[in-house]
Amino acid sequence: MIFSPLPIEGAFAIHLEPRHDERGFFARTWCRRELEAHGLETALAQESLSYNAAAGTLRGMHYVRAPHAETKLVHCPRGSLFDVLVDLRPGSPTRHRWHGTTLSVENRRSVYIPAGVAHGFLTLEDDTEIVYRISDFHRPDAEAGLRWDDPAFAIAWPAPVRVIAARDAGWPDYQP
Repeated sequence: MIFSPLPIEGAFAIHLEPRHDERGFFARTWCRRELEAHGLETALAQESLSYNAAAGTLRGMHYVRAPHAETKLVHCPRGSLFDVLVDLRPGSPTRHRWHGTTLSVENRRSVYIPAGVAHGFLTLEDDTEIVYRISDFHRPDAEAGLRWDDPAFAIAWPAPVRVIAARDAGWPDYQP
């Protein structure tokens, strides 16, 4: 696994190191030792799958309030999506900044999302899936969000939003 720091403090793109042979390749997608060597969270409480039927589906921007904040490791095993992080952590040198990157079945990249960072994505193809490895158990009472088009962050989405849940469209303006 190759860890590349992202412009959000503590976030990483993780690239595979495939071992090829006549059958195809084999690559590690999660390794406690390698995550620990980079000072990253290794607890794994849940793994979830999000299936999205249509291109232009937006999910986010979601986060979990402290003390239940979650670290996530996400990847896209089918289709492609524009994955976005917004740093909400008090005291972080990248607080209130956003970063987006494309995840796809072709690039096989993962993104490590530290606790306290909001996350969302826009699908770029029909039938896109995203897998989440999550550090803590789901706590509906601690869920929170930011509106995808909040002017406080001015996220530059690469395509029009065609499908969005009322909840995600209705988050209030961010108040620091």
